[in-house]
Amino acid sequence: MDERFNKWLLTPVLTLLFVVIMYQYVSPSCTSSCANFGEQPRAGEAGQPAAPGPARPAQAPLEDWERRPQLPPPPRGPPEGPRGAAAPEDEDEEPEDPEEDEAEEEEEEPDPEAPENGSLPRFVPRFNFTLKDLTRFVDFNIKGRDVIVFLHIQKTGGTTFGRHLVKNIRLEQPCSCKAGQKKCTCHRPGKKETWLFSRFSTGWSCGLHADWTELTNCVPAIMEKKDCPRNHSHTRNFYYITMLRDPVSRYLSEWKHVQRGATWKTSLHVCDGRSPTPDELPTCYPGDDWSGVSLREFMDCTYNLANNRQVRMLADLSLVGCYNLTFMNESERNAILLQSAKSNLKNMAFFGLTEFQRKTQFLFERTFNLKFISPFTQFNVTRASNVEINEGARQRIEELNFLDVQLYAYAKDLFQQRYHRTKQLERQRDRQKRRGERRLQREHRGRRWPRQDGNPEGAVTEDYNSQVVRW
Repeated sequence: MDERFNKWLLTPVLTLLFVVIMYQYVSPSCTSSCANFGEQPRAGEAGQPAAPGPARPAQAPLEDWERRPQLPPPPRGPPEGPRGAAAPEDEDEEPEDPEEDEAEEEEEEPDPEAPENGSLPRFVPRFNFTLKDLTRFVDFNIKGRDVIVFLHIQKTGGTTFGRHLVKNIRLEQPCSCKAGQKKCTCHRPGKKETWLFSRFSTGWSCGLHADWTELTNCVPAIMEKKDCPRNHSHTRNFYYITMLRDPVSRYLSEWKHVQRGATWKTSLHVCDGRSPTPDELPTCYPGDDWSGVSLREFMDCTYNLANNRQVRMLADLSLVGCYNLTFMNESERNAILLQSAKSNLKNMAFFGLTEFQRKTQFLFERTFNLKFISPFTQFNVTRASNVEINEGARQRIEELNFLDVQLYAYAKDLFQQRYHRTKQLERQRDRQKRRGERRLQREHRGRRWPRQDGNPEGAVTEDYNSQVVRW
């Protein structure tokens, strides 16, 4: 009788215990309620009066700057792992659908420039460019006849970038730069011909700080004279590059440079086969230089070449009658100059921005398939940055350089779009490469452990036994 009673009692007890255990694991709201089941609430918790005790002294009200802000409760969702940690992967397990797995991994890849990652806000394009405008991959043949031509605009960081070209590029035959010499020898591998036309390689062969109008008419003739006669039948590609800078910073930097005694008065300014007359291009100072000039005096000279220098040096001046200001009215001249500068800049093989040194390095390396030895450095403290000007002076500089302001906005947008496009293509290539590597790994594992019909372990045991017998 007792045994029957015990068996009858044991069945409902086990059933009840099983139901309680399953309820704890299955119910989503059981985590907190079941964990505290049977516990009494502590004094002071919500819904319960605090236990009586000695009265605390009243505290003085907090000041506004002492109060802590009330943070909103965190959103409910699945628990997250430590940020930045990679999820562990089991190399021996294969996903059921590897293509779907890879697609999910690609979608979850964080954007390094997204605001939630603590970087700058996401870039929003302002101008519409074609894929051809955004894609710049030059098949630069350094062993052939191709030449990189550097258009050096004053006070845009061109000296630093020019030194990178002759001293910092990883080449089969690096440029030979000797101490005390201003120019380096940049020959092609196994030849006595230069592949770089710049201040630090060929010198100012087309004039001091030659502009686009001068270089495009001068460089081909100069290179033909220096080249071997037997190579004249082969085609040659000229890849023009330049650097641009924020117009206000560039203008202030040029003013400080002129204030220290710089003139650039030996520049030729050749256009349509001749240099401008003194009436077409008068000087702003009567003596040998303009040392000690104040900013107001610098801005008051209406024919100061510092005004809109970047547009003038990138445009085709022959379209507006060169330096003859009576050739057409001013508004028409400005519109043609700006449009020409934009077109020439867009069609150049490469241009960089002084304010984005690392991105400039990245785009140059991807454009020409050349690598720099050491990374570029961003110098945020310059002579221009140390100049303190009021808002009125800044507006006056922007008015004097209104064409450069428009060109720089255009160039900055094109530069950023090219950078993001190149980054996107690079990420796509990396993902395709990873897919190929994973596919090869799966095929390798499939060939290494072939699955036969029946028991695969038996096949391995038979092979092992046969080897033991043979040994």
